Amino acid sequence: MTSPRLSLDTIRRAPKVLLHDHLDGGVRPSTLIAFAAESGYHGLPTSDPDDLARWFVADAPGSDLVRYLEGFAHTIALMQTKDQLERVAAETALDLARDGVVYAEIRFAPELHQEEGLSLEEILAAVLVGYDVGMANAAAEGRPIVVRTLVSGMRQANRTLEMAELAVRFRDQGVCGFDIAGPEDGFPPTKHLDAFHFIQRKNFHLTVHAGEAFGLPSLWEAVQFCGAERLGHGVRIVDDIVTNDDGSHELGRLAQFIRDRRIPLELCPTSNVHTGAAPSIAQHPIELLRQLKFRVTLNTDNRLMSGITLSSEFAACADAFGWTLDDMQWLTLNAAKSTFFPFDQRLDLINTVIKPGYQALRDEGK
Repeated sequence: MTSPRLSLDTIRRAPKVLLHDHLDGGVRPSTLIAFAAESGYHGLPTSDPDDLARWFVADAPGSDLVRYLEGFAHTIALMQTKDQLERVAAETALDLARDGVVYAEIRFAPELHQEEGLSLEEILAAVLVGYDVGMANAAAEGRPIVVRTLVSGMRQANRTLEMAELAVRFRDQGVCGFDIAGPEDGFPPTKHLDAFHFIQRKNFHLTVHAGEAFGLPSLWEAVQFCGAERLGHGVRIVDDIVTNDDGSHELGRLAQFIRDRRIPLELCPTSNVHTGAAPSIAQHPIELLRQLKFRVTLNTDNRLMSGITLSSEFAACADAFGWTLDDMQWLTLNAAKSTFFPFDQRLDLINTVIKPGYQALRDEGK
């Protein structure tokens, strides 16, 4: 029997896994307004939550990554105290759970939150406490979720080894891996080999922002020099794929390697449209990469700046590409298999939460 087309209600109820989402890119507008009032911050363009939400969404899709990132000046400025960090983390966990996410790895850069004098340890501990609060609140609503942390180092700074060491120190308290973020052009991942090698020597996990605003060299370095287990975005791998006149495809050496090794791509279509990495959802390479059986996962990147949820992202792709519930399950299982969750817990998540959840939705449609 053919799997039915997806409705937004079905998508919201389906269990989902999120691998690429930024803490400072998913703050509630109402929370930012409250923080601004409490701290005397006058930088927000409006104090109306709906207007502020509209302002944050990149108003010039396809402009560039720099324009897209402007809103972070406000969110970061208002995430500088323990209470602020804890509240944002708690609300993030609850918001994701209410959207049907059952497992999430949320990344942030502790080095950006020291303007009020907090130590890196205090910053990270506050976020982890917030996630615990949010997970408890979600469970109380009957929406259990597991939220874990990726520590990001900023590639334009010189503190990535310090961030890698911080991540490892907290590996048993909710941190599941390390990442580098920030502008790709001019800041190749190989400038941070000491951090990546430290993570590897400690038998820890790493993902690398690569192949978003910059092309194949960034992806090649991330995989072949830095040992990336996953690729943050990775959308530019399409530059190594040739489509022939007869509709067949030829993979270059790097694309073939990434597909053969099942290196997950943390794809974020709406974000890519806003940053200029793709002209539209319908023209985004995610569908080609899915058809070619890359380890494709669907993600949000920055929910506030893109005005999205993971459910709305699935809905947009379902509308553009005709995805069915079977397709959604395939993508969700890809994400679940690609988590930095311990193997036994990963299997438990797949076998007791994800697969039964999708089967229940199928049974409703019989």
